[in-house]
Amino acid sequence: MSHISKLLYIFFFFFCNSVSLSWSSSLSLHFPLTTLRLTPTTNSSSFKTSLLSRRNPSPSSSPYTFRSNFKYSMALILSLPIGTPSQSQELVLDTGSQLSWIQCHPKKIKKPLPPPTTSFDPSLSSSFSDLPCSHPLCKPRIPDFTLPTSCDANRLCHYSYFYADGTFAEGNLVKEKFTFSNSQITPPLILGCAKESTDEKGILGMNLGRLSFISQAKISKFSYCIPTRSNQPSLASTGSFYLGDNPNSRGFKYVSLLTFPQSQSMPNLDPLAYTVPLLGIRIGQKRLNIPGSVFRPDAGGSGQTMVDSGSEFTHLVDVAYDKVKEEIVRLVGSRLKKGYVYGSTADMCFDGNHPMVIGRLIGDLVFEFGRGVEILVEKQRLLVNVGGGIHCVGIGRSSMLGAASNIIGNVHQQNLWVEFDVANRRVGFSKAECSRLSP
Repeated sequence: MSHISKLLYIFFFFFCNSVSLSWSSSLSLHFPLTTLRLTPTTNSSSFKTSLLSRRNPSPSSSPYTFRSNFKYSMALILSLPIGTPSQSQELVLDTGSQLSWIQCHPKKIKKPLPPPTTSFDPSLSSSFSDLPCSHPLCKPRIPDFTLPTSCDANRLCHYSYFYADGTFAEGNLVKEKFTFSNSQITPPLILGCAKESTDEKGILGMNLGRLSFISQAKISKFSYCIPTRSNQPSLASTGSFYLGDNPNSRGFKYVSLLTFPQSQSMPNLDPLAYTVPLLGIRIGQKRLNIPGSVFRPDAGGSGQTMVDSGSEFTHLVDVAYDKVKEEIVRLVGSRLKKGYVYGSTADMCFDGNHPMVIGRLIGDLVFEFGRGVEILVEKQRLLVNVGGGIHCVGIGRSSMLGAASNIIGNVHQQNLWVEFDVANRRVGFSKAECSRLSP
């Protein structure tokens, strides 16, 4: 599946503000498609830091404590035990998604193409059940979760995702348990059970929606540490993931999530995302002349800045992107690869096998947040290997994908602990050597 397909418009049977899926060999972007139309940008003070009225209150502590490693190349791939007895399933960890879904292919049924090697066999699990058409969720326009559903020939709740690039996933909505240990088993959670899909992995939806994994399982916090990526894009590194308390959290620095009045209509806003107060961007010692208003949602929701583990590159709205590119051109413009655009959005790319030389000429990249919190991207890892001897600054232009948001992608979350403290409505960051944390 194309890595940009998450930002391509999904052809839903009904209007959809829930998430999607995607990951493969090019640019990945994984946040909910609420930006079907753009409205003019105007300044607004409509955001605030408070509890989200659309969400159920979170417990002060998570009912589960779980640590796992994940594979990382362009996405974060977790293997989680699902069912009774459990079957290990590979899922993309996605803080921009609500619906979790797994690959469901009974092994006894032979098709022209073999099922994914880690597909789930419902017939082997005693805790598996389908959602019938009569279930309230199998109705269009459920608040926070307008998944396109229909009733299949067996009177089961069927869903379909269709993407503009031709990729898709469809199957039934089901209930199933996650088994973290003999004493830590979730109740049956609502998932998608994909019978047909162009992806080999499922999705672990971790946003703030009521049907996300963390909301259904009442997870109060989770965290991950993304290692630096291998120089060869096809090779995976190993990172660390926690559900519940993280023993490293003492050194975390937190920013409060921005939240929004439920009553206000903001058509370009994703109210279920982890929206953070980005204040500015520095390159080298220079703070770029970008108005702070472009990093915060205006009256229509344009300008929201979200932290998204399911997006590979960071993406910026036009005003911010233009200022970043202007500085890159000033510093190393003669070295840019003319006419080259990676993933339809990123055009600050370079030929050759000496990315560190260019990185030193550019300097460190810093994202500045509230409360003095920063994400530092050191110059030696500023450029991302996209294959074919080409390296790109890991930033794309949001508008090229029809988006009106700023997204902090996973390439700029490397060598950081990132904690999503849902109970306290905040996100924490701390520098770490993530590759050294995994056995």
